[in-house]
Amino acid sequence: MSAPLTVRSAGRRFVGLTALRWLPIGLAAPVSVLLAASRGLSPADVGVVVAVYSLVTLLLELPTGGLADAIGTRQVLVLSGLMTAAGLVTSALAHSVAAFAVAWALKGVGRALDSGPLEAWYVDAVRAADPSADVTPGLSRAGAADGAGLCLGAVLGGLLPLVADGSGDAVLVLPVLAATGVALLSVAAVAALVVPVGPARHAGVAALRAGVREVPAVVRDTARLVVRDRVLRRLLAISLLVGCTLSTLELVGPLHVAALTGDDAEGAAVFGVVMAVSYAAAGVGALLAPLARRAARRSAGAAAAGPGLLGALAVAVVPLGGPPALGGLFTVFYVGNAAAWPLWKDALHARVAAGQRATALSASSLTLQVGGLLASLLVLRLADALGTATGFWVAAGALLVVAAVSLGLRSGAAAASGPATPVASRQRG
Repeated sequence: MSAPLTVRSAGRRFVGLTALRWLPIGLAAPVSVLLAASRGLSPADVGVVVAVYSLVTLLLELPTGGLADAIGTRQVLVLSGLMTAAGLVTSALAHSVAAFAVAWALKGVGRALDSGPLEAWYVDAVRAADPSADVTPGLSRAGAADGAGLCLGAVLGGLLPLVADGSGDAVLVLPVLAATGVALLSVAAVAALVVPVGPARHAGVAALRAGVREVPAVVRDTARLVVRDRVLRRLLAISLLVGCTLSTLELVGPLHVAALTGDDAEGAAVFGVVMAVSYAAAGVGALLAPLARRAARRSAGAAAAGPGLLGALAVAVVPLGGPPALGGLFTVFYVGNAAAWPLWKDALHARVAAGQRATALSASSLTLQVGGLLASLLVLRLADALGTATGFWVAAGALLVVAAVSLGLRSGAAAASGPATPVASRQRG
């Protein structure tokens, strides 16, 4: 039987698993859109494929969060990694819109399963070790690990097509295959390091069936809490707008760079570097969250609104520069967004109890995916019809609204003392 986790050991596991979780995503990011385009998909087709991903994810967000709250996080995280690996393999083999849609649907299932359990496990483990411990520093370090994993992956994913022999989709598929291997490694790490927190749960098919029966009640109680809580409603609105922005940058960005360079392989390499710098900047930005909160006198709203305004300006002027300017402007946005994200999450955790934590995080991720869905269906079509500059300007407008909505947030500490009370508390394993 393993020794109980301390706050420090839970934090180390959370940070390491977060980096490993995002490494395969970074590997595939520079080439995913270009691989589909090289196999005959138009920008509108890519938008439909990504919309399938977003739709599958948002439909499953709350049920999978409820499943994690009902049966425990480790089982759900292992299944998530396996579904992600299956989606990556299918992407490597796909040559039609339908096949790519299946691949992205599988990745959507994996994303939905993975949207809250690891963070919920960390917060519960910390609270079990020390109920008074502050989780914001751990969330901040995990944000840095998130950026580091994506950064390293994006560098490797962008460079592999350049250093490999061949051309076209033959080289673009290599980062996707590498990402598959890393996703399977992440599954093994989760199985070894994510230990149950709280009362022991029975394993097996019977336990799974019992957990599935609990899901509707967990989802219903969490939905009621969100509807009644002003802070949670604001946080979900922010997630929606940030999802629209991130999806726009990651889908329109590679098409914009490929048009600037005139070559898909060179475009993948350049965009890989741009995203690597951006992800590294996000890692630095996440570490700035506690400092930003202190500078804003512990006001999450004030700490997040300023970077939102700066990010909106940076994204708006992206179409006016070349690839070097693109890297700098993306960096400005990713630093600000990453600095604000742990503060938004801290405010969320202050409003929910352990038995609803994964479901509440899934609600946040659901709205993030809704924003991504809107971007993939609408913004990509606008970019196809009116040029990529239009996509960036839509993202800038979304960031302006994020800044305005953030101003109404209170700090996590203030939120914790507010009137909201969790409707139910179901302890997870």
